[in-house]
Amino acid sequence: METAELFSQAGVELRIEHLTRIYRGRVTSHTALQDVSCRFSAGEVAVIEGPSGCGKSTLLNLIGGVDHPDSGRIMMDEQEVSGALSEAALADYRLRKVGFVFQSFNLIPGLTAIENLALPMRFAGMDRDRAHKRGEAILDLVGMGAKRANTSDDLSGGEQQRVAIALALANDPPLILADEPTGNLDSVNAQRVIDLLISLAKETRKTIVVSTHDPSIAPRGDSLLRLRDGKIVEQQ
Repeated sequence: METAELFSQAGVELRIEHLTRIYRGRVTSHTALQDVSCRFSAGEVAVIEGPSGCGKSTLLNLIGGVDHPDSGRIMMDEQEVSGALSEAALADYRLRKVGFVFQSFNLIPGLTAIENLALPMRFAGMDRDRAHKRGEAILDLVGMGAKRANTSDDLSGGEQQRVAIALALANDPPLILADEPTGNLDSVNAQRVIDLLISLAKETRKTIVVSTHDPSIAPRGDSLLRLRDGKIVEQQ
């Protein structure tokens, strides 16, 4: 199956406008993001770089509809996705419009690689045979076709992350959010994962946003956003 057949949804433009997120406790509060505004173009690899606790994960969670901002808005093309959608609409947005890649891989233990991929496609209404056929093609694309019958316990960290990237692509979302995707990998596998994400952006025309604390990854993207203490300190 050709890449063009697998992925019909091209990337989207993201506009983040004056985004603020404050986590409030009983006694104290923490401002995770303060008045953040930026734009990510369709089909690009955007890198968000900064130390732990600077707001990278918070920003990705807000874009992905996992969390809600206190103020500001997020636009995917012409659709607002921050606070304007019902919980049901947000769940559908996360299922069909956003693919997530996490540092901890987030594969379901005991399921094979192909079963992990088939699961979100079945949730989206695809029949079993079509989901497995599509899953096999995506695993081939990320170089994991030969390991489709392996569970996560039988895969190395680099292999698990490749399957996790395939999982993010399962429902053909226009947007991929990768939160510290190399954090649990050695330097060789880290570079391989970044190479894969960049090549997939070009082949599939997806918009891919990668967060990292590793400054060596920053130059690999098409654009760069540096965060410190919840604020933008540099945009390129």
